[in-house]
Amino acid sequence: MLSALTIQQVAEPYIRGRAIRYLEEKRVVIFAAGTGNPFFTTDTAAALRGMEMNVDVVLKATKVDGVYTDDPKTHPDAMRFQKISFDEAIVKQLKVMDATALTLCRDQKLPICVFSIFKPGALKRVVVGGDEGTLVHS
Repeated sequence: MLSALTIQQVAEPYIRGRAIRYLEEKRVVIFAAGTGNPFFTTDTAAALRGMEMNVDVVLKATKVDGVYTDDPKTHPDAMRFQKISFDEAIVKQLKVMDATALTLCRDQKLPICVFSIFKPGALKRVVVGGDEGTLVHS
């Protein structure tokens, strides 16, 4: 059994000022879940939180290892983009994230890195700037 001194709170409700303070203290802050508002997806929540926190990039961990020309599970010949612009992703109707989140990020010039949540080491490679996933940018 853990003693009271070793137990730390691992989740708490989102409060912008507190999140900023944690970041200023060099803590890692992970935003999870949605906004609690109907019609807004977790993608939109990620875009909103990213803008509020003035982050450099939104990380979208998903089932596939990037953005493809088509669904790679049903179209084995689909090609993965290493980089793609917001406008190209919108015009080609690629499944990056929901349209509201994608256009919010585009309008704020907030890049999105899409990568696989299931690929071992992918998050680390993204964080250290390795060649992982797809970068959606202005």
